[in-house]
Amino acid sequence: MYTNFGISTFKKLKHMKKLLLSIALCCAATNFFAQTTEPGDLINEGKAALEAKNYQEAFTKFSTYLTQTNDQDSVIAYNCGVCADKIKKPEAALKYFDIAIQKKYNLGNAYVGKAGALKDLKKDADYLATLKEGIEAAPENKTLRRLHANYYLNAGIKAQKANKLDDAEEAFKQVLADDDKNTNALYSLGTLSYNKAALVLKNAAPLANTDKAKYDAQKAIADKNFQDSKTYLEQALTLLSPDKPREKSMIDNIKKLLPQIETQLK
Repeated sequence: MYTNFGISTFKKLKHMKKLLLSIALCCAATNFFAQTTEPGDLINEGKAALEAKNYQEAFTKFSTYLTQTNDQDSVIAYNCGVCADKIKKPEAALKYFDIAIQKKYNLGNAYVGKAGALKDLKKDADYLATLKEGIEAAPENKTLRRLHANYYLNAGIKAQKANKLDDAEEAFKQVLADDDKNTNALYSLGTLSYNKAALVLKNAAPLANTDKAKYDAQKAIADKNFQDSKTYLEQALTLLSPDKPREKSMIDNIKKLLPQIETQLK
């Protein structure tokens, strides 16, 4: 009885080992086939997922394909960057847009994508540097210029609020270098120049009766600022629309300032 039980147990163990080996081989085969999915299939599956706006699935397929092919496909790298951006993976987006840039594929938009990833990563200096580099590489890309202009517009507004008027003026002028019809920059420079002129006159007022030469010198500086203000505001006035509430408010203010400027310049 004892011997029969031992033989039976031995057979069962032997059978179990065979079963476990079979399962292990099956799993290994499954993993092998999963890891060796044809690159073409990955591309097709990725494209289908992208068209369906399943960005996570598309990213997985595209990134797997790129790993298998040593990141050689610039088109797929760009699309992978787009998907990474959609699923909030800025570091991955940065990597894949960089590959597209290195291979000069869809250059302007690749720089836009890279800049966006850097902004998400809060790398402000790198963001600005990428915009500048992108504008040099793809000067026809309007989005790059718009983003560059907006960066300096926000910097100008921030400097103006901090009463750093020279920094604000420099930033607003940089906006116009990108977009000479930017009404926000024109209006801001116009009001900034007006305020600078008014401040110079206020500080020079005590000199009017005590030191005419110094007063005249300060008056000339004020007049130069008033003239700059007039130029900027008149340009803005031709571009603003009274049908837009915010722009109408700007128009109304310009129409109040221009007569005052004319009076000072007489």
